Amino acid sequence: MKVVALAGGVGGAKLAEGLNRLLLPDELTIIVNTGDDFKYFGLHISPDLDTVCYTLAGLANKETGWGRANETWQAMECITELGGPDWFHLGDRDLGLHLERTRRLQDGQTLSQVTRQVCQALRIRPHVLPMSDVFVPTFVCTDEGELPFQEYFVQRSCQPMVTGFRFQNMEKAQPAPGVIEALVDSDLVIVCPSNPWVSIGPILAVPGIRGALASCRVMAISPIVGGKAVKGPAAKMYLELGIQPSAVSVARHYGDLLSGFILDQVDCELTITIQNMGVQVHVTDTIMASPAERFRLACEVVEFGMRLIQSEASG
Repeated sequence: MKVVALAGGVGGAKLAEGLNRLLLPDELTIIVNTGDDFKYFGLHISPDLDTVCYTLAGLANKETGWGRANETWQAMECITELGGPDWFHLGDRDLGLHLERTRRLQDGQTLSQVTRQVCQALRIRPHVLPMSDVFVPTFVCTDEGELPFQEYFVQRSCQPMVTGFRFQNMEKAQPAPGVIEALVDSDLVIVCPSNPWVSIGPILAVPGIRGALASCRVMAISPIVGGKAVKGPAAKMYLELGIQPSAVSVARHYGDLLSGFILDQVDCELTITIQNMGVQVHVTDTIMASPAERFRLACEVVEFGMRLIQSEASG
């Protein structure tokens, strides 16, 4: 079975790790959000790509879910002493990756090429692809004006009220090499439990990706459980945009792209509502608090996908 995962943030990285343990390297492609990429100290930072790669390589900080384990912070301490901006913390080893990525990009390599080389160096087995090689930063529209995503998310701790989103340069973007091919060749596309607005939204906005997904078998795992986001500001964003945060809202968000939806057992009473949207539902524990739970959820998601395939074949 060939599986494609659309991922961003910690939730996406966790499920990607579970899928990595379940599937063979050639069976799994992970398409990662790059809408949260930004420039800091002149460096090209790719937070979601790095979170996915560090997690797959077994290098992620287990307490935060982002950054590297056993990190040191001497560079940031020096920057702070000198009065420089220190709102986005870069560990010393993490900084090394950003320096090397930026050097290669300035030498003319694409983000896809750099990501492939990083994966080879870190011995990451599945295919990890940025959604696009074009720089398409996400801006959050707020009651205080537009804010670059990382400033909203990290520097401002998601405090301003959200009124919308803008993906800069998206009209110039193209899917990164291999993205459309992976989708077309897939048996199953899994939308990870990532923020629908700022982690999955930019991927779907890349010209050509949504069209390719229209012919795919797509399943999504809700990142909202019991009306609250498992991690991050997704529920707050829904509420401030005038939408009641719930798993039903997530299913409606993805709309007719979906063939299946994975619902947490806390929200089992929402099953019929989502099924009435023409979407098959699987109810389980979607919280991935440990590597074992990531693997279990990955197994259940893929098994559910196989049942959908068999049902379609027999129907």
